[in-house]
Amino acid sequence: MVDIATRVWNHKWKIDPIVRSMIDTDFYKLLMCQSVFRNKPDARVEFSLINRSSDIRLAELIDERELREHLDYARSLSLTRGESTWLRGNTFYGKRQMFRSDFMEWFEQMRLPEYKLEKRDGQFELSFEGAWHEVMLWEIPALTILMELRGRAVLNRMEKFELQVLYARAMTKLWEKVERLRKVPDLKIADFGTRRRHSFLWQDWCVQAMLEGLGDTFVGTSNCLIAMRREVEAIGTNAHELPMVYAALAEDDEALAQAPYQVLEDWQDEHDGNLLIILPDTYGTKGFLKRAPDWLAGWTGIRIDSGDPVEGAETAIEWWESRGEDPREKLVIFSDGLDEDRIIELHKRFNGRVRASFGWGTLLTNDFMGLVPDDAIRPFSLVCKAVSANGVPTVKLSDNPNKSMGPAEQVARYKRVFEVGEQTPIDVTV
Repeated sequence: MVDIATRVWNHKWKIDPIVRSMIDTDFYKLLMCQSVFRNKPDARVEFSLINRSSDIRLAELIDERELREHLDYARSLSLTRGESTWLRGNTFYGKRQMFRSDFMEWFEQMRLPEYKLEKRDGQFELSFEGAWHEVMLWEIPALTILMELRGRAVLNRMEKFELQVLYARAMTKLWEKVERLRKVPDLKIADFGTRRRHSFLWQDWCVQAMLEGLGDTFVGTSNCLIAMRREVEAIGTNAHELPMVYAALAEDDEALAQAPYQVLEDWQDEHDGNLLIILPDTYGTKGFLKRAPDWLAGWTGIRIDSGDPVEGAETAIEWWESRGEDPREKLVIFSDGLDEDRIIELHKRFNGRVRASFGWGTLLTNDFMGLVPDDAIRPFSLVCKAVSANGVPTVKLSDNPNKSMGPAEQVARYKRVFEVGEQTPIDVTV
């Protein structure tokens, strides 16, 4: 097992770049990339870094030169032969050759495109603009680089013994969570923690801890590189990015209203009966399900990623019942800001009523809260979102208005088109 504290102490080692592979990313990014490559090859999209935790002034903590070094290193990476073989030949979700030959031939030659970096008011303005299927691959590397550099800025002030104690405490904290979770019968849980992890080494350690501590309860990781190396399932489907861009490309209000369903038509055609998980909250879950075509009720399940998760799951159950489906056969994936208390609570309420599963993210792979003075490496809410498509601003409404984004006039239009009324704000921790 890696001595993480020693590696952090020697963090300049070339063996520990923050992003070390083209597949050191989330599985859903590659699945979505293939879909975009096929269905929207001419769309031009801009992605931008958004720090929701504005009190954490990243440009005052992180050295710009070091940030550029890591961004440039990520641009130098390409798919290795072994990684290509794994993607081409492995079985994902019971399907061989999940990735088509034309996509793989392109991806094997792919390098991350250029970036734009500026400082403003104590924050970095980091953006990427170009062909959608190219710039979308920057999202996860950009987030992991900024998150880890912020952590390193604090850890650099610590001596070696302090680091050993810090990681011992963090390991104990995580293991205590694992011990609680392994007492829960019929639990299914995956690692969703790549984007806001403490570091690659720490995420890899967390996966090892879950493998040993939870056994069959642990169903896989979203991180492709770790999945390949640890021989566990790569987990993931799709994200808000798809409906956000499709909606921005819509020519009128009627096309806008249909955009979230067009996404899923293309997705169903792309995957031929696999990966049929609905992410309904981009423009409000209740309205999405109310207007949904009947064929969507036959999909495998739903992922709940914003708002009150209890309300979201109850809404899904009512919708399935109204469409003649048995909720007990449907999968509900909870993935918003989870920690062990919330996981246990939700499992207790919904186990047996649905097939409940959990995507454990930041509070798995970056819970160092209370372990350093002033909580200086507590996790925070950093995202990298598609902000425009073909020059048109994107919008996200969410089931939590604190996660919404977009120009005010466009937000008002989307609320009108999607019939979104008053929403209850919920604090965003991660």
